[in-house]
Amino acid sequence: MKAQTKETQAALTPVAALQLLKEGNERFQRSDMAQRNLLEQVQDTIGGQYPFATVLGCIDSRVSAELIFDQGVGDIFSARVAGNFVNEDILGSMEFACKLAGTKVVLVLGHTACGAVKGACDDAQLGNLTALISKIKPAVAAVAEPSDASMRTSKNLDFVNEVAKKNVELTIENIRQQSPVLKEMEDQGEIMILGGMYHIDSGKVAFFD
Repeated sequence: MKAQTKETQAALTPVAALQLLKEGNERFQRSDMAQRNLLEQVQDTIGGQYPFATVLGCIDSRVSAELIFDQGVGDIFSARVAGNFVNEDILGSMEFACKLAGTKVVLVLGHTACGAVKGACDDAQLGNLTALISKIKPAVAAVAEPSDASMRTSKNLDFVNEVAKKNVELTIENIRQQSPVLKEMEDQGEIMILGGMYHIDSGKVAFFD
């Protein structure tokens, strides 16, 4: 399988680009990955890169976008931070990826049993991690149930996963509110901004409607 070219990237619609991610995740779940020569793709991309998707994910070692979507060199711009939230730097990176480098999809990817989300649920305090976790706390507050404080901790994985999903939704809202560039591109149909949850027990990505 060859690397993306300027022509193949330009020919993709946002819907078609999303379909590539979905098909790649299906291959990953079947352990039937596409045949590709990664070193050949290194050579293919010496003169330029033409990724079709931008994925904002967590740093979790189990959630590598290139692996779980079965993509190769030059296919995905991958931004990673614990808790997959956005700040000025990540938004700028996304604007570069979409407006200047031509990607067609922005996917915010959360995952089950997220350690950063657990830390936010437990109000963990540790060095710079304290400030990082504060970015996720709005998602904790936004999940109303359960109301019993003893059930709103990292020990309740159902709660953790609901917070992780809400965190993805709030991150998408923040992208649209804080990046006029990306919002305009989405409104004009040039890109698609959406969310998904990776299930660490199955390898499946559940895309949000």
